[in-house]
Amino acid sequence: MRRNDRWIAASTAFRRAADPLVIDLGYGASGVTAFELATRLQRVRADAEVRGLEIDPVRVATATRQLGEVQAGNTSFSPDLQVSFARGGFEVPLPAGRRPAVIRAMNVLRQYDEADVPGAWRTMAGRLDADGLLVEGTCDEIGRVSSWIDVDPAGAPQRFTISLRLADLEHPSIVAERLPKALIHRNVPGERVHALLVDLDREWDRAAPLSTFGATQRFLAAVGALREQGWPVLGGKSRWRLGELTLPWEAVAPLA
Repeated sequence: MRRNDRWIAASTAFRRAADPLVIDLGYGASGVTAFELATRLQRVRADAEVRGLEIDPVRVATATRQLGEVQAGNTSFSPDLQVSFARGGFEVPLPAGRRPAVIRAMNVLRQYDEADVPGAWRTMAGRLDADGLLVEGTCDEIGRVSSWIDVDPAGAPQRFTISLRLADLEHPSIVAERLPKALIHRNVPGERVHALLVDLDREWDRAAPLSTFGATQRFLAAVGALREQGWPVLGGKSRWRLGELTLPWEAVAPLA
């Protein structure tokens, strides 16, 4: 999840938080993603803290055992990582009324219906700090293809991001398989997200001659062309070089 870790580490919600607590909701069968997230966040803020939440008590027990190994110095992770694990779901239970700066919920809504997404967003976002951020999305098993939605504390989607490993990339539309639940069934003609992926693939193909200079230069050209065509691309080349493309939610939001 390095791409998503990097996004959170760069976010204003995390960098300016009075309490830089980040929730890794639905971290999976192992606590490794939480350890990796904490490692990257603490490079930005030494006081960063990560709490992993899972509804399965077996997963919590496994991650807690792994944490013991980390703290004992038996792994490649720093024994000083500020990480903890507990049971919890969308309600994001926290002691002493704490409110996280960021909640990450990757791959947790895949089994839900699209109609359930807004309610899940509101429930999770309702636990955030006043200036907090919910990052909800999907990625492949090794984190090379991912996309996510930034949701504000009111539960309203704000931005949509695609993040791709550019080396060996055939077409950016591979992300269609890993769109967030709110969009994955909308990748059909007539929907905005479908139009985005069609246009991005077209510009990627047009920029093929730049492959001589590397996939990064090819992606920069493709994204720049999208902006020239009127797509409201956010950010600049420093983010595009990472294989990221971000747009306001309204640019890709479902039409019906």
